[in-house]
Amino acid sequence: MKKLTEGYGLIEGPVWDEEKGLLFSDVVFGGVFALSPGGEVSQIFEHRKGIGGMALHESGGLVVSGRNISFKSFQGGPTQLILDRNEAEGNLGYNDITTDAKGRIYAGSLGTATVFEDGRKPQPGDLYLIDLDGSTRIVAPDVRLTNGLGFSPDGKVLYHSDSQRKSVYCYAVSEDGSLGDKQLFVTAEVGTPDGLVVSEDGRVWLAQAGRNAGVGVYDAQGNLTELIETPGMCTSVCFGGNDRKTLYMVTGSENLGSEDRDGAVFSIDTDVAGVPVAPARVKLSA
Repeated sequence: MKKLTEGYGLIEGPVWDEEKGLLFSDVVFGGVFALSPGGEVSQIFEHRKGIGGMALHESGGLVVSGRNISFKSFQGGPTQLILDRNEAEGNLGYNDITTDAKGRIYAGSLGTATVFEDGRKPQPGDLYLIDLDGSTRIVAPDVRLTNGLGFSPDGKVLYHSDSQRKSVYCYAVSEDGSLGDKQLFVTAEVGTPDGLVVSEDGRVWLAQAGRNAGVGVYDAQGNLTELIETPGMCTSVCFGGNDRKTLYMVTGSENLGSEDRDGAVFSIDTDVAGVPVAPARVKLSA
């Protein structure tokens, strides 16, 4: 295991870009950064705090979560709103996101603040689908604390972490992007389920945040086959590299209310490639 960079509050949203390398956010202190294949770190966006999920967009930029779902171009210019929150209906924002092979976006909403507590009574959120024409709909309700999202190699199953329930659920995916009934995939015995990715052999690689945890590797039947221990609190994972056989693991400071900057990026080489994650292709406003 290699430590590639450190000095962040809470790293989230890792995404692999073939040109820029590993992109990631700092939820606590803000900003989106790029870790190049050569090991250099640069800041891509000076952005709001709270970006829990990111996805590349075919237009040349990033779709980011937080108080809303927005697009930010690598070329600069104004941020474009894709899906806003609705506080009156208990939607306080969004955490993790992913895309399917067609470029549609799945985004989990938050009924309760995660890092930045606001004193509200905890409420569940929903899982939204943002279609290619920009239309949105709820495809799964009752997610207590939405986190990692990822598709099986054939795209017919969506995996979704619910951190408060300490479980990962799975849904059958219809052609139009709708989801079937929620089924329990696995309940974590150590740590709290956070970000996840899927490899081409169907294994699910799950960040399990907490002490004495790391990345749990599960076969398609939900059996734990390996636990990769990580220094610090592992929050998310991402496959990258030219052959997508490098697993990047990002961590955060355990004391989120402090000025600690213990968040870091680690990597290991794996024997299998990650499932490619398509860029978003949803319609933008301009």
